[in-house]
Amino acid sequence: MTPHAPTAVTCADTLKDSLSLLEGRFAESTVDLGDGSIVSYRSCGRGPVIVLLHGISSGAASWLQCALRLEKDAQVIAWNAPGYGRSTALPQMQPSAADYAARLELFLAALGINNCLLVGHSLGAMMAAAYVGGGGERAARLLLVSPAQGYGSAAKQERGRQIAQERLDVLRTIGVEGMAERSPARMLSAQAGNTERAWVRWNIQWLNPAGYTQAVHMLCGDALQAYAPNGMLGHVPATVYCGAEDVVTTADDSRELAWNLNLPFHLIDNAGHACYIEQAGAVAAAIRHQLSGHLYQLS
Repeated sequence: MTPHAPTAVTCADTLKDSLSLLEGRFAESTVDLGDGSIVSYRSCGRGPVIVLLHGISSGAASWLQCALRLEKDAQVIAWNAPGYGRSTALPQMQPSAADYAARLELFLAALGINNCLLVGHSLGAMMAAAYVGGGGERAARLLLVSPAQGYGSAAKQERGRQIAQERLDVLRTIGVEGMAERSPARMLSAQAGNTERAWVRWNIQWLNPAGYTQAVHMLCGDALQAYAPNGMLGHVPATVYCGAEDVVTTADDSRELAWNLNLPFHLIDNAGHACYIEQAGAVAAAIRHQLSGHLYQLS
């Protein structure tokens, strides 16, 4: 795993099976982008390509259970965003979503991916929107899951500065391991099981503070709708999903975003923000449904 991980990462017995599957069926690889940077990613399956982008407090490994449910239908690729896992950080101290999207373009090109279903969760949804809205041509269909919308608009800039300060103060005060202990209560619904809670904690423990800091600046300094002028998000079909019990990017906020962008909206029942962890089967089914539309486009 990443050299930035804590030296003592505790692993509950409930995660032994997941960690075995992680290394056996969703193994990590790296690809050289040709510009001095690399991206680490996990993959499984064969067929049409699904690319998964994680959120601000997670990583490629977090998609494990969702990816394994899709491996018979597609080649599933989950990247570690710049500054996460073994992926090289961006050169900008305060990057925009477009900067992450530019790195995504290099990543897809390096893997020879010319046509994919692009799925972005939370902050990953901002990256995906920036990619498609900026004219990225390697995604034929887009799925935004519990999308973060950012605080970079004029109306939200002051709130964005406050949130950035709060998040970075928490990082300095309690560190990544402290954040990992606190996170399940916010990322999951009250009904989530011990395995899902342990999985959220385990994934957050591997955060690189510098990469997380860059991502905080992106969240607080940019806005998803900046990449959707006139209410249009790029040139590809897109759909918005959200956990019904999400307290981070709430169902109401996600529904409003879908309305503003004239996109279909669906709820994932019995799920909080990390819906693809808490309800992996339901999110995999939603992705599979979008994949069928993607294939229809290609025919």
